Amino acid sequence: MRIISLLLAVLLQALSAATVGKAYRFEKIADGVYYATATGSMVTGSNNVAIIGDRDVLVVDTGTTPAAARAFVEDLKLLTPKPVRYVVNTHFHYDHTDGNQVYAGKADIIAQEFVKQAIEKLDVLHREPYQTSQLTNVPRRIESLQAQIAMEKDASAKRMLHQQLAVAQEGFAQLKEIKPTPPNVTYSTKKVLDLGGREAQLLFLGRGHTNGDTVIYLPKEKIVATGDLMESQIAYMGDAQFDEWVTTLEALKKLDFATVLPGHGMPFKGKALITAFQGYLSDFTRQAAEFRRNGVSAEAAAQRVDLTKYKSSFPQIQGPGVELRGMQRMYQWMNERAGAVRR
Repeated sequence: MRIISLLLAVLLQALSAATVGKAYRFEKIADGVYYATATGSMVTGSNNVAIIGDRDVLVVDTGTTPAAARAFVEDLKLLTPKPVRYVVNTHFHYDHTDGNQVYAGKADIIAQEFVKQAIEKLDVLHREPYQTSQLTNVPRRIESLQAQIAMEKDASAKRMLHQQLAVAQEGFAQLKEIKPTPPNVTYSTKKVLDLGGREAQLLFLGRGHTNGDTVIYLPKEKIVATGDLMESQIAYMGDAQFDEWVTTLEALKKLDFATVLPGHGMPFKGKALITAFQGYLSDFTRQAAEFRRNGVSAEAAAQRVDLTKYKSSFPQIQGPGVELRGMQRMYQWMNERAGAVRR
């Protein structure tokens, strides 16, 4: 309960200092540091971060479509007239990189070197998580909203459903514009940017959520932007390196910070939630290994794994079970490790 109370306190404080644009709400975290979330007027993807120095502006992640990125750039003008000089992709997933083309040639797009390889070689628009999240789930949501509208009798509820349908349809149409655009600047383990009176450190602390996760660390402000390496909710796990994830989070905790700006969810204080997620990952791995030894399929294991003891830290957990793509990756990861041992 203490963790939930801290999360709510941070949220309430942030909302009181919010600047609201057409597509994004900017929550002031510190002077010149803003956490951007969707207003609901369009599909935007990940939560983004804007870091404004005396000279340059750095943007963390670019959203799920070029349209989302253009809307972000426009809304950012409410905070500063300075152009974006740097863009950092925290990892290669579509909801963090599919707006890259909007910044190409205008700003340096920076990421850990794996991200460039992934966008160039993995056919990212024909694999997970894009395949299910965008090409399967969005059409299903549109069909569901259409069915709800047909059944709904209340006029106000029907108007709200129509608004949600319009956003979903527009977002789906905007996918046609995407041209996967890799970063033009890469680094291996650390890159330091001087924004003018403000230092931003780009750190690769190890593999975890993906093979190339970047943490943006502001040492003076004691703030970290973690992408999906550490969310305030349970992250997608379809590209995870599970044991390394726990280790990488331990390295993250060694940094001197007070506030975490995650790729999804909401900002939070301290390191207790990180420790809770390390426990979740370790417990998930232990239970999945037992299911696999007993010949249980990934599909059945995804329904049976029980991580409800972490519900106080992650309220999205409503009962036993995990997302199927996470369990499928868990089995694949264990097979990879077993193969490496045999060799």
